[in-house]
Amino acid sequence: MAVTEPTLITEPPVFRWDVRVHAWIAVKALSDAGDALWTIALAWTAVQIASPAVAGLIVAAGTVPRAIVLLWGGVIADRADPRRIMLLFNVLRIGVLIGVALWVLAAPPSVTVLLVAAVAFGVCDAFYEPSAGTIARQLVRASDLPSYGAVAQTASRLGTMAGSAAGGVLVAYLGLSGSASANALTFVVVVAFIAIWLRPRFVLARAPKESALRGIGRGFAHLREEPTTRTLVIALSGLNLAVGPAVGIGLALRAHDEGWGAQAVGLFEALLGLGAALGAVCVARWRPRHEAMGGFRALVVQGAAIVALGVGPIWTVAASAFVIGCTAGFASVLLSATFSATVDTAYLGRMGSLTRLGDDCLMPLAMAAFGALATATALWVPFAIFGGAMMALMVLPLRNPMFRAMALRT
Repeated sequence: MAVTEPTLITEPPVFRWDVRVHAWIAVKALSDAGDALWTIALAWTAVQIASPAVAGLIVAAGTVPRAIVLLWGGVIADRADPRRIMLLFNVLRIGVLIGVALWVLAAPPSVTVLLVAAVAFGVCDAFYEPSAGTIARQLVRASDLPSYGAVAQTASRLGTMAGSAAGGVLVAYLGLSGSASANALTFVVVVAFIAIWLRPRFVLARAPKESALRGIGRGFAHLREEPTTRTLVIALSGLNLAVGPAVGIGLALRAHDEGWGAQAVGLFEALLGLGAALGAVCVARWRPRHEAMGGFRALVVQGAAIVALGVGPIWTVAASAFVIGCTAGFASVLLSATFSATVDTAYLGRMGSLTRLGDDCLMPLAMAAFGALATATALWVPFAIFGGAMMALMVLPLRNPMFRAMALRT
């Protein structure tokens, strides 16, 4: 399948020498570090002032409003200038963080303040992320999207790790106010970069201006009419639904049942993160000729590794966790690049919103289903069912002639 470029404004340089894009990736990684820092500060403060149940509600409070308005954010991303949307909602994030910092300086943190902050961030995410998801398509050629994704994902993971490490120290010494101020500074850097230096090289097709409901309906109609886009949306929406419960709940259950201790869970999580970073780097160093097929094949391997998590001694579980990380990093870069390059750019924001909505709405159900199966059956059963479902889901795209021929490099 041939991939057509949007309208060219300025010729991008060779990716490896593209200073503007590399600087943007670094700025995004800094923002990810700030978000990780803020998440830890929010969770830590919540458990200090509220019961565990209320603390959990606070941490998850942003998910519901994000899910409610995410499709609206996708409509706006497809018809407005994504840079302006990103600027607006980053400025609003700064306002929320400064408001929290000033409030906490004047009075002790309260459940109400934390809930308002979490909900406000969830709403900002719902508008910001669909627009941010289209930026890569405006900066680099379609053939460079896998390289962009590999570098960006690796930088993002490193930024998140650094922010998590710093977050515990910062909240311990400076409290919620200091943590909010630090994250606000990272958003100031992002806003300055977008306003001054982030300039698109390609013009995306824009959707017509119409009501939000009509725009959402038109997005679902596009999904019905375009089988390639539909397959990619389903695949990307399902990426985490199989692996998320297996590693989020299953690893802890296995460690508990086998008496391996909490340190084993930490080891498994570290191997997942290391594998994901290496998988993303591999795309930059070794890239399959047919990117979509390479990504889908990696997910078949991931499904088998999920099954393997449920059986065997600790070393096989550790090896399986590492394989899951590698395949996740490798596949997500390739399939995200394929998604950005092949989806009609007038629908890119809405289709990206749908993939995110799948995670937000279905992940709690997937987690509950995994836990229910683990309670009612032997522990290996949910691993086998979820891993097998991942492998089965890949049958459709792997047998699709369009994906078999698709290549981003011309």
